[in-house]
Amino acid sequence: MKTLLLIDIQHDFLPGGALAVPDSDAILPYVHELTTNFERVIATQDWHPANHESFASQHAGKAVFDTIDLHGLPQTLWPDHCIQNSAGAELHDVAQVGNLEAIFRKGMDKEIDSYSGFYDNGRRRTTGLHGFLQEKAITELHFAGLAADFCVYYSMVDALDLGYKVVLHEQGTRAIDEANFAELLQNLKQNPQFSVVAR
Repeated sequence: MKTLLLIDIQHDFLPGGALAVPDSDAILPYVHELTTNFERVIATQDWHPANHESFASQHAGKAVFDTIDLHGLPQTLWPDHCIQNSAGAELHDVAQVGNLEAIFRKGMDKEIDSYSGFYDNGRRRTTGLHGFLQEKAITELHFAGLAADFCVYYSMVDALDLGYKVVLHEQGTRAIDEANFAELLQNLKQNPQFSVVAR
């Protein structure tokens, strides 16, 4: 069985948001159409406390996009974004569809970031997504969302590691750094369980 997984289609990652992904609004019409082709849609949602340690504002002398060691893991520092219960953290309307079955929140532990929809960055805690998919006997995941080179990519890596067939809808995602994502995509294409619906 297959399902559509929408990764972090939230206002802070769209134009005007705190961490806007370039050209991110271009995915919205495609995602809207895509949601009509699946019986089941699942979404992930970045859901950070205001003092999350991935925010540059929490580290004196550090700037956005600096990299630090955060409790033993490399961490890119971000602008404050997707703060719990803020307008920027809300899912865009295209993700709030009638066939949306569940929302899995991530990044709630202030001491560790969580790019993947399945685990935090240290794989210390699970979001519960894998267990939910197993209960529903889902074996094939179709991906769209933001940002391609971070939360979408790491979610797909974990999905492949967990044994799912993974399909990326390129028209339904955009990257912070498109050149970097092109390289990451080449790595994924080595896995026979991975395929791409091209733009």
